[in-house]
Amino acid sequence: MVLQAALSDIQIEFIDGVIGKDVVDKAVPMSSPDDKRPPDAVLGSWRAHMNAIREIVHRNLSSALILEDDADWDIRIRDQLHDFALSAHALTQSLRGRRGVYADSTYPQPSDDSPESVPELNFYHLPATTPNHLPTVPKGRVIRLHDETVAPKKNLWTFNIPFTLKEAYPEHTRAYHHVQEGVCTLGYAVSRRGAQKLLHEVALKEVGEAYDILLRAYCEGERGRRPGRQCLATQPSLFHHHRPAGPLNAISDISNHGGNGEFRDTAMTDMVRWSVRLNADALMEGRTNFVDQFPDE
Repeated sequence: MVLQAALSDIQIEFIDGVIGKDVVDKAVPMSSPDDKRPPDAVLGSWRAHMNAIREIVHRNLSSALILEDDADWDIRIRDQLHDFALSAHALTQSLRGRRGVYADSTYPQPSDDSPESVPELNFYHLPATTPNHLPTVPKGRVIRLHDETVAPKKNLWTFNIPFTLKEAYPEHTRAYHHVQEGVCTLGYAVSRRGAQKLLHEVALKEVGEAYDILLRAYCEGERGRRPGRQCLATQPSLFHHHRPAGPLNAISDISNHGGNGEFRDTAMTDMVRWSVRLNADALMEGRTNFVDQFPDE
C-alpha cells in the first residue's frame, strides 16, 4: 500500500485495524433488548472505520479519503477524481443565479432559511446501483461517454440487478449519480460535516449489520437513520479489490473466499485497466507500456 501510494504521488496515514473480540459489549450500540452482538470480524471492521471517521472530526479535517488496505486504482486516478469533482458539482449545486433550481428536478429543495447542502460522502465504493425506486435518493446522473479508463462491458460486474450501466449505455461509459444499494467500503471520501453525521448516525446507533450495510442505510435514510444524506457514486468504481496471487482464504478476515485450499496463480484487480499495483515495475522504471488487464478486442 505504501509503494502503491508513492507511485501515485499520494501521501497516506495508517489507522490501526481492530480485533473484534477486543470491543467490549458496553461499547457496542444497541437499540433494543433483542439486539445481538455482531460477529467479531464485522464488529472489528465497523470499529476501525469509525476510528477513521472520528479522526476526521477530531482533527477538524475538511475532507479525507479512506482506503482499505487491499484497494487498487488506475494510474490515471487524478484525472478520474477531477472528473468526479465536476460531476459532483453538477449533481448537487443549483444552476448559476437560480438558487434552489437544479439540473436534476428530483434533487431536494433547500428551505428558505438554510444554506444549500453539500455532499457528505463525496464518493462511494462498489457497487451502487443507478437510483430508481427509492424516494429518498435523487435520480439525476451525469454520463461520460468514451472513457478509456472503463473496462469493456464483458469485464464489468455488480451485485445489483439490473446493471443499468451495462445494459443501457454503450461501451466505455462512466456514470456518476447518488448512491442506492451501495455495498463494500474499499474506498470512499468523507467531508467534515459528513464525518460528524456518520459519528452520530453510524457510530452511536445500533450496529446490527456490517459497516457497508450501515453506510447504505445512512445514505438511503433507512434503519432509523435520517433521510436526505448526500452520497455520490461512480460506476464503475474508482477503487477495487486487488487479488494477489496466493491462497484465496487470505483475501478476507470477514467472510470465506476459499476455505478448501483454492489458490490464485496470477494477481489481478477487479475492473481496473491500468492497475497501479500491476504496473509498479513500469512506473518505477519510467516506462509507459502499461499492462492493460482488460484490453479491447
